[in-house]
This record gives sequence, C-alpha cells and structure tokens, in this order.
Amino acid sequence: MNRDSLYIGGRWVAPSSTETIAVENPATEEILGHVPAGTAEDVDRAVAAAHAAFDGWAATPMAERGAHLGKLHEALAARTADIARTIGLELGTPLKIAKAVQAGLPLTVLRGYADLAARPAEETIGNSLVVREPVGVVGAITPWNYPLHQVVAKVAAALAAGCTVVLKPSELTPLVAYLLVDAADEAGLPAGVLNLVPGTGPVVGAAIAGHARVDMVSFTGSTATGRAVSHAAADRIARVALELGGKSANVILEDADVTKAVKVGVANAFLNSGQTCAAWTRMLVHRRHYETAVELAASAAAGYRTGDPFDEGTRLGPLVSAAQRDRVRGFIERADARLVVGGAPVPEKGYFVAPTVFADVDPDSELAQEEIFGPVLSVIPFDDDDHAVRIANNSRYGLAGGVWGEPGRALAVARRLRTGSVDVNGGAFNPLAPFGGYKQSGIGRELGVHGLIEFQQTKAIQQ
Repeated sequence: MNRDSLYIGGRWVAPSSTETIAVENPATEEILGHVPAGTAEDVDRAVAAAHAAFDGWAATPMAERGAHLGKLHEALAARTADIARTIGLELGTPLKIAKAVQAGLPLTVLRGYADLAARPAEETIGNSLVVREPVGVVGAITPWNYPLHQVVAKVAAALAAGCTVVLKPSELTPLVAYLLVDAADEAGLPAGVLNLVPGTGPVVGAAIAGHARVDMVSFTGSTATGRAVSHAAADRIARVALELGGKSANVILEDADVTKAVKVGVANAFLNSGQTCAAWTRMLVHRRHYETAVELAASAAAGYRTGDPFDEGTRLGPLVSAAQRDRVRGFIERADARLVVGGAPVPEKGYFVAPTVFADVDPDSELAQEEIFGPVLSVIPFDDDDHAVRIANNSRYGLAGGVWGEPGRALAVARRLRTGSVDVNGGAFNPLAPFGGYKQSGIGRELGVHGLIEFQQTKAIQQ
C-alpha cells in the first residue's frame, strides 16, 4: 500500500500532479498524512482501466465473482483492527463504535454480496427470458461519515453485479479506502476492476460525474452536491444512484414505552457524533408524555461524555472538521427553542460540540427542517397519530425514522411515513434490506438484493 499513489489497472501508480491533500485528526488538529490530489487526467486513466477490464469481469460467472468477493472479505477482515484505528484517527469515531459499526458493518455487507453474487440473474416470463446484466463502468463517490461502509455498499454491489469501479473517497477521510484497495490487491481482484483516485469533489468528483465513459454514478453526500452530480450525469443520460440528506423523525406514540423509546432515540441521534444521514434528529412525543420525555432525553444526553476517541469512556468524539463544528454551532446559536441540554465543557483542542437537546421546537423552524449533522436533538410535541404523521412528513427529506407504541398501531403509523425505512419499537438495522430515501433524500436503493439490482440493466429476450 502506498498512500502517495493512485491505484489504477491493478497497480499503484504515480499521480499526474504533485499536489496533495492533508488528512487531519479532528480530535487533535494534527496532520495524519497526505494523499494525492487527483486530477481529471487521473480520472481518465482510471476510467480507461475500468473500461478495459469491464468485458472480462462482466463475462466472469457470478459464482466466480462471488468467490473473488469472498477473498476480499478475508483480506479486509484481517485488517479489522487497522480499520477501526484508522477511522478513529481520521474521523474521530470512538473506538468501540469504530470497531462495531465502522469496521463491523462493511464486513457484514461485503460477506452478503459475496453470497448474493451466486443468485440467478435471469427469470422466464411467458415466452421471454429476462436477464440482468451489469450497467458498465461505475463512478463511486463516497462521503466521510461512514468512510468504509459507504464505499463497500457501492463497490461490493457493483462488483457482484459485474461492473467495474472508479472510486473517489472523501478527501476528509480517504485513508481507510487505501486499506480496502490494499486488501483487494492482496486478494487478487483482476486488474482494472477496482480503481482508486482520491481528490476533491470539484475536481475528481466532477470529472467522474461528467465522464463520457462512466455509465453510472453512485453518490452519497449532501443533497446540494447530489443535485450537481445528477445534472452532470443527465447530460449523457447516465444512470445515477443518490443517497442524500435526512431529517428523520422518531415518533413516540401515547401507548409507547417512553423510557426505552427516548433512550434508544437519543443514542440514534448522537451516533457518530450526530454525523449520520439517517439519524432520528426530531423526537416527536405525544403531549401526555412530553415533559417526561424531555427530562429523560436531557438525562440521557448529559451522560454522553465528549473527548478522546481512544478513551474507552468517550461516547462522543469530535466532528470531522473545523468547518463542520462551526456549522453545527451556528445552528445551536440561532435556535429559537428551549435549550434543555447544551454548552457543557468540551476539550479545547479538536472539533468538539457538546451534546445538545432543544425542546418546544417549531416543526417549521430551521432547527426542525435543516440537516444539522451534529449531536443536536429537537423534541416536538403532538396531539394524536394524525398530527404526528403530519409533523413527521413535514420535511423535504424522507430517509429513515422510528415509531414506538402498541405494535399494530405503530406499524400503521410507520406505513404512513414518507420515508425509505422505518424502525418499529427499536427494530434492528438490517444490512440485507434496501436502504435509501424518498423526496430529496435520494434516488435508488443500497444494500441487499435491491442494491445489487441498482447496478444492473434488464434485458428481455423473446423466444
């Protein structure tokens, strides 16, 4: 592995420019290292390699592609400790969460796609043989908040489908992508099937999104950038898959177990220091339990210790950058709501924000409408189930959500939420189920069979 290089055509190669990007430790503000600042020329080389490799990889039997992914899984699993440590350093995720979620989840997803690759890709409908074939060369542009999971969710699905990939990881957290590509190299993935070009969004991301030989762009990030990616791909009628922002509601009905619902809801909102697109950042509570829920949320939030990600007692690490910290603090300072918890001391060095809870939040306010991406929870009262649904759906986003209450009633409310996934009474995240959003939360789905199909074309052959 060479962090001074790009990975193109199965080899570590020199970038076309000597410019580099500094990777910062957000907990200490120290520079961890540098990666190349890729260029449009580098993207051209990577796309050419992916294009050259496509026919051979697409023709490889699915079971054989699955075997390649199985070897990649073995090589990546051997790097679990390095993955958790790297993400702890470049993102600031507390080590316990980094091991379980940031390292554990992508390994589960990768294993799943190794198995799914063996599924039949055809069916008979009347006199038609309906087959699914790979889209082609995929440009994968991934975010910083779950820097390995989001890469694997795209790369593993695309490879299982028979596509080849040009990957651009976030410039804020690119180091863990090098561990993945190093594992792919060790596992003997065929040359050109996976290519790595780090760099900035305006340069490398734009070059991928607008490249004439990129057949599909899979992007995860902000809605504003997703819009730009969509426009670039539209010029050549290329397929896009977009996983964008969220402002998810956690609905606590009148007959819910309020104590459990609040405890789980706060944990969900503050996971990864609130830097989670699917976070339940709006807690909607029936008026009968409202003040109790506010007190419970305040008590739970106050227990989130902020500090060094490598200290076992830390529950909230830093935000990813100074810009992100300042953005989140701006939302807090502008908020017109009752501050219940916030402003606790945080380490002087590093990009920390204390756990924050607001009550009596206006559903139409900035606090309730904008994706903050920090440890900030808004608590909002409602009068009945219909009122709760109206507030929950009062958002341009529709990514995730939760509902708590008597199972039948909670399921009925969950069905009415305009969102891509809903957990009922704490139902566990399922990495084999489709994940994606309604409205401005995106287009398409990731994970499981639905994620695999996203990278395939459908052909009907009449006989």
